[in-house]
Amino acid sequence: MTLRFVGIDPNTTGGGSPTVWVDEEEQEIVIQGWKADRLLTAEVTSTEWVPGHDTGVPSHEAVVRVPARMVPILREACDVAERSGLR
Repeated sequence: MTLRFVGIDPNTTGGGSPTVWVDEEEQEIVIQGWKADRLLTAEVTSTEWVPGHDTGVPSHEAVVRVPARMVPILREACDVAERSGLR
């Protein structure tokens, strides 16, 4: 795996913090965020966001939260991924 660090929550004080990387080999954006609480998870799993699409979160996926202050970092990650050939 070839992870390229893009950025970390600018308000981090140490310990775990929302972080963004690009896996250039797999051509994926990798995001570390805060675990969704029970209420957010319930809303996400019970809503049919796309007509005809299954509801719920598969066991191999997770819902995470990332602060809006990280939008510039996410944009940069998208640019990095695009330049590395992300489909």
